[in-house]
Amino acid sequence: MADDIVLSYHDSILHRSDVSLLDGPYWLNDKIIDFYLEYLEQEKYVGTDILLISPSVTQCLKASSESEIPLFLDPLDAKNKNFVFMPFNDSLDLISPGGTHWSLLVFSKPESTFHHFDSSNSTNELQARKLAIKLKNYFGLAKLEIKSMESLQQDNSYDCGIHMLCNIENIALHALKTGAVESVPKLKKLVVSTKRHELLRLINDLS
Repeated sequence: MADDIVLSYHDSILHRSDVSLLDGPYWLNDKIIDFYLEYLEQEKYVGTDILLISPSVTQCLKASSESEIPLFLDPLDAKNKNFVFMPFNDSLDLISPGGTHWSLLVFSKPESTFHHFDSSNSTNELQARKLAIKLKNYFGLAKLEIKSMESLQQDNSYDCGIHMLCNIENIALHALKTGAVESVPKLKKLVVSTKRHELLRLINDLS
C-alpha cells in the first residue's frame, strides 16, 4: 500500500506510515509530535505566553554552538515568552531523525528556571542539562537552575512520546493559570492511556 498523505495541517504533513504509529505499541516519530504541537499552537495557545518549539529546532539547538542559538530562537520571539517548551530525544545525529527516548525541557521566565520532565527516571538528564547550559546566556540568566521534576513514569518502552505530549498540555494549563511551573500536578495515568486514541480521532476529524 502506498504511503499516502493522510493529513496536511498548516506546516505539518502526516503520511499513513506516521499515523499507523498511533495504532500499536510504537515509539512516536518527529512528524506526529510536530503535528500535535502545531495543533496546540493554532487551537489553544495563540496569543498566550506559551512557546512550543518543534523537535527539529530543539535538535538544532543541541547540535549548535552557543553563538548560533539566536538564529533559531529569535525568529520565534523566544525571549518574550514566559514559558518555552522544548521536546527532545536522545539522538545525537543532527542530520537523521531518530533516538530512543523523548523528554521535555521547559524554561520558565517568571521563575528563571529550567524544568526537566522525564517519564523514564533520568534517562535524558545529561542532555537536558547540556541544553540548558547552552541556553543560559541567551535567556539572560545570572545563574543556571535546572530542576528534575517528578513525572509519571511509563510502564513500557514505547510511550515516552505520549507522556511528553501529555506533559506539555498539563504543564501549559498549570502555567497559564498560576504563572509558574514549579507546583504542577503530576499526570494521571488515564490521560496517558487514552492519548493515542484521542490523537487518532483528531487526525481523522481534521482530515
